[in-house]
Amino acid sequence: MSSLRVFAGPRALQRLRTDGFVEQHFSWLAGASGGPKWFVLHGLDRYLADSFFRDRHAPLHMIGSSAGAWRLACFAQHDPVAALIRLATHYSQQLYSQDPDAREVSREARAMLTAVMGEHGAREIASNPVMRLHIIADRARGLLRSDGRLPLSLGLAASAAGNLLSRRGLSLFFERYIFHNALDSEHTLPLRDLPSRYVALTPANVPDALMASGSIPFVMERVCDVAGTEPGSVFRDGGITDYHLDLPFQQAEGLVLYPHFYAGITPGWFDRFVPWRKPGARHFDNVVLLSPSREFVASLPFGKIPDRNDFKHLDDARRLRYWQTVLQESERLADDFRAMVETGAGLESIECFQRVRTKHA
Repeated sequence: MSSLRVFAGPRALQRLRTDGFVEQHFSWLAGASGGPKWFVLHGLDRYLADSFFRDRHAPLHMIGSSAGAWRLACFAQHDPVAALIRLATHYSQQLYSQDPDAREVSREARAMLTAVMGEHGAREIASNPVMRLHIIADRARGLLRSDGRLPLSLGLAASAAGNLLSRRGLSLFFERYIFHNALDSEHTLPLRDLPSRYVALTPANVPDALMASGSIPFVMERVCDVAGTEPGSVFRDGGITDYHLDLPFQQAEGLVLYPHFYAGITPGWFDRFVPWRKPGARHFDNVVLLSPSREFVASLPFGKIPDRNDFKHLDDARRLRYWQTVLQESERLADDFRAMVETGAGLESIECFQRVRTKHA
């Protein structure tokens, strides 16, 4: 039984059935928010960096929010496999006090990011000529600019209500920022569903852009004054607007490879509570989504992939053992994908993307 499920939009499915997985056919790589859920993808990430995209010469555009942006930032460093291993090691071995506040979590996250990037990582990420990163973060408006519990609670409640009526209601509370590789521009993937601004990455703003993209309200502190943005700007987690990246990928000429921990797409963070909101089917015409199978997930400790609730429900020793096991088991997804790439095994089992639902499929 394969550990991997593969979904493809109509255009992508036709290409795969004709040619199989050809690295040059892909022009984008995507990464979703989701905290430690990404551990289940670690083996795939390493295979992609060390083998599938290893000899890449044409630009590969990459876009992600929160933990997805952190993963993709590793691909943009000169030794992506080493960077991915550093990220997995530091992320999976997090230890906090009994009741950590946002300041403690933010401090540890920034230290982790510093360790992952090392001395030259920010420069490598900002202008990598091949692996071109795009980081999504959200500029907060009104009450959401504050880290105070009451104003932040009221602002989030209001933005959830606005999103309930329409996804465009988020624009009253957040403005999407795309911090992009210096060699790309706003025309590389124009986003018009929500107000969006584009800022070129520089060595000076890479760390803050990545921190901003993952700064979950209440869990982490806001990030202020990212270089290249308006003075006084306050940023929060990019997953609020773009949780699983329901973006107009169909604009790209090539295919989009999307390793994802779910077999489903939830457009924005608040859409977890709006079950009738579906991703735009046309956006995924050229997308190939890789996700763990139900059987694989059931075989993991506790029958699930990691999530942030593990900090609450498991003591440190059990959590660390569990997370290390998932990182090790993630190699099975890489093995199955490698077989599909190299031998074509499993191409016949690729599923049509229209079957993907929001949340779990």
